[in-house]
Amino acid sequence: MLEEHAKIIQFIGAADGITGRKKLQKMVYIAKKLDYPYKEKYEFHVYGPYSHELTLRVEELCNMGFLQEERQDKGSYVQYKYQMTDAGEHFTQMAQVEEATPALVACISQMKDKSSRFLELVSTLLFFDHLPKEEQIEKLHAVKGKLNFTEEEINEAYEFVMNLMNLRTVH
Repeated sequence: MLEEHAKIIQFIGAADGITGRKKLQKMVYIAKKLDYPYKEKYEFHVYGPYSHELTLRVEELCNMGFLQEERQDKGSYVQYKYQMTDAGEHFTQMAQVEEATPALVACISQMKDKSSRFLELVSTLLFFDHLPKEEQIEKLHAVKGKLNFTEEEINEAYEFVMNLMNLRTVH
């Protein structure tokens, strides 16, 4: 039952911590879309794909002491940083979750290096991946018009997804 919880701890541990709730949401969604074994359900929300399940899991894991949530006051907003605790590491071992593959670790690392804004772009395009590319881009501009994504950023997002897919097949 807690296997999905353990996978989230492991994800954050593999990233050596993740700063930003939105970033965590997007990273797990992108990994899920690349066929890594995450089961959280997502719906489209203000900042792109969002999982209420993931939010609840992270909250529960913090309450259980398996994740540490550090609140950072940035003046005009608050940012949260998540870190796996020793108890969380012990829990993932006890839950006997399969170790993160080198491909997943590399994927997490590459996503962590990107901005939340970029991951929002990538995850939004992936949310509409059942549509032809031109329609995906039209949808992106319709739902994310205020972010003014450039053609260059959109091309970079598609290239980024292709690189992550290649990582998955190489490892």
